[in-house]
Amino acid sequence: MEEDRVPLIPAQKETRKVLRHSVRGQILDALRAALVDGELVPGEIYSGPALGERFGVSATPVREAMQQLALEGAVECLPNRGFRVLSHTARELAELAEVRALLEVPVMLRLARRVPAETWEALRPAAAATAEAAAAGDVPAYAEADRAFHREVLALAGNDQLVQVAEELHRRAQWPLPGAARVRRAELVADAAEHSALLEALIAGDLAVVESLVREHFATAAP
Repeated sequence: MEEDRVPLIPAQKETRKVLRHSVRGQILDALRAALVDGELVPGEIYSGPALGERFGVSATPVREAMQQLALEGAVECLPNRGFRVLSHTARELAELAEVRALLEVPVMLRLARRVPAETWEALRPAAAATAEAAAAGDVPAYAEADRAFHREVLALAGNDQLVQVAEELHRRAQWPLPGAARVRRAELVADAAEHSALLEALIAGDLAVVESLVREHFATAAP
């Protein structure tokens, strides 16, 4: 049968089991983590029943989660076969980085001019979370912490639609390229350090440094 040849997440990776409550959301989070970490390989086809067995749940929440991932541009639905992980190109990721910069840089610079230091101080835990995930070399945890940091910064603008659109772009920018090597710990640590440096500049009210760091952060996000 076709399904017998559908690959699972690699056996050497221990997939976390999920509780019965909020099953769909937990499966969606687990699949997103597997995509970011390269466990779900671009171009490969995965079936709902096979992944459901792996996670210890029925195929239904897996299919529901995969349908959401299809809306996010991560997979495509193949009737009677399963879901193929979509391949992305370096150009696509570079374009996403450019769009993110056009959206976020002006907002961050505007916030830098009007948000008080004590408000920026409250973002220290978010920056620390990126550093902790980076130090551990945990790519999925870093991806989540990275989005959370940017989300908390942009939330200060008071525009929910901005936060939602920016997070969707950010998530799409985190899908790995086909055949790309796993992100190295040193790369994560360097990226996390940019968050900390930016936050210190914001607290100090050093607008010139803020602008330089913000623009550099998005420039290095492009492949």
